[in-house]
Formats: sequence, structure tokens, C-alpha cells
Amino acid sequence: MFNKKASNPKNKPDLILDHLQLKKGNLVADIGSGGGYFSLRFAEAVGKEGVVFAVDTNSGFLEFIKEKAKEKGLNNVKTILTSEENLSLPENVDLVFMRNVCHHIPNRTDYFRRLKKLLKEGGRIAILEYRKAKRFTFHGLFGHYVPKEKIIKEMTQAGFQLEEDLAFLPEQSFTIFSTKSSNKKA
Repeated sequence: MFNKKASNPKNKPDLILDHLQLKKGNLVADIGSGGGYFSLRFAEAVGKEGVVFAVDTNSGFLEFIKEKAKEKGLNNVKTILTSEENLSLPENVDLVFMRNVCHHIPNRTDYFRRLKKLLKEGGRIAILEYRKAKRFTFHGLFGHYVPKEKIIKEMTQAGFQLEEDLAFLPEQSFTIFSTKSSNKKA
């Protein structure tokens, strides 16, 4: 149930993974890991040499991820109970992945600046965030979205460069930012 939406083929999880270009040995932080669908996929992609930090504010989700990782024989998933004030991540992370999390963060620009300090040189942040929905949907009624343009502006203010702006997801924007400048844009 936790991972039904993330794993739905309509939401293109395989294509998302392709665009992240994970490599063996990468350190990945899945912030707002929820039920861990992507955390577990990332753990397989980075192999035994890599580590995935499943980060969430909900200890129940983290326990679920621990159990699923154990069932799959994935020893490279570390769970971190966090809050907005205390990121509790190691340094030199290759990729921070945030799916449907930005609308929960009150001071995003400051938060992104703090994340930048944890990334290795050339590290990236991938942000999937709901687009504005019709007024009578859950996302529309409760404001569970952040416009892509606002995310780009806040990330730029925090010192990031837009690497990719991908438009293949049906309900979400998908942007990838880097700590170094690049000419690559999609």
C-alpha cells in the first residue's frame, strides 16, 4: 500500500531511475522516503559498495523500509529519523532525491542551502513535486504542490544550477540540480 503510487507504471519509475544515472558506490539520500519504494530501488542500483539513506519524519515508514530491505537482502540501506531542523545526513552524498516533499518544507531556500553542504562536489538534487491540480483534488484542495518555477527559483537562490527539466511525468514536475554549472538541459 505504501508504495502503490510510486511503483505504478503510469508514474514511470523505471524512467525516473534511468535519468538519475546512479552508479555503483554512490551515496544517495532519499528524503521523504515514505514506504521506501525508491530507497530499495536505489540500493539495488548502487550495489554493495554504495549506501542509501532512507530519511523520513515517520518512524513507522522507516521500520517498514528496514523490514523490506532485510527481506530483499539489501544491507546498504540506512534509515534516518529526521526533522526539518536536523537533517542528520553524512557529508559527500552524490544524490539527494526528494519526491513529493517540497510542499511540506516551510523555508525551502534555507533548507536547500543546508543540503548543499552535505553534497559532494558535483553532487545533485532530484526533485519530483506535484504540479498544481484541479481545485477539487487532494493536491488542489490542500495545496500539496509547489510550482516548478518556484522550485527552480529557490534552488538557484540556494546556489544550485538546473541540470535537467524533465516533462514525462503525468502529475509531477521532475527537475535535477547540480552544485556545479553545466550546460545540460532537457
